This record gives sequence, C-alpha cells and structure tokens, in this order.
Amino acid sequence: MLKKKYILRKNNDFKKVFKEGKKIKTELFDLFYKSNNKLNNMFGFVVSLKISKKAVERNKIKRFLRKAANILMSRIKNKNDIIVVAKPNIKNKVFNEIFSELEIALKKI
Repeated sequence: MLKKKYILRKNNDFKKVFKEGKKIKTELFDLFYKSNNKLNNMFGFVVSLKISKKAVERNKIKRFLRKAANILMSRIKNKNDIIVVAKPNIKNKVFNEIFSELEIALKKI
C-alpha cells in the first residue's frame, strides 16, 4: 500500500499538475506528470463516476493503482508529481494488466 506521505491531496497540487504538466495517454488511463522539488515522487489518483456509479468498484480500482504505484515507485529516477486519471476500460481489468500498463507509462517519464 502506498504511504500517505506519497499521495497528493490538495486541490491546488492537482490543478498545478493538470495545467503545467505533461500528459501520457494509454488504453486504461491518462497519466499527468510534473517535476517537483521534493525528495520523492507524489501520486494522485482520479476515478470518476463515469467509470462506475458504485463506490466499491471505484475504490477497488484506486487500490489497484496505489498498489502498482507503490511497487513501481523505486524505479522512477526523477522526482515527479504524478496523477493517474482512470478511463472506463480499466473497470474490467485485473491487477496484472493495470500494473503492466502503469509500468510502461512510467518508463516513458
């Protein structure tokens, strides 16, 4: 599980990354990133009501993304603020598919 100190929480942080950051599109999600001056990577996850009306399903997707980010965090050399915005295709995927897609996207950073 991703520790709380590595998670973006403030609305201003999200807005700054969306406005000033770069974007990578994949089949399952859009990944926005912007370099930061912190000691480590910071992650934010967005799973909207468009994905599922059920909170249980949205939370499951967020858990998968957090777990994958936790595993991959040590592999990212640059320190970035990273936001993952889920797409509707992600709903029917298992953890391994989400993990491999996130790994490919993070290598591009």
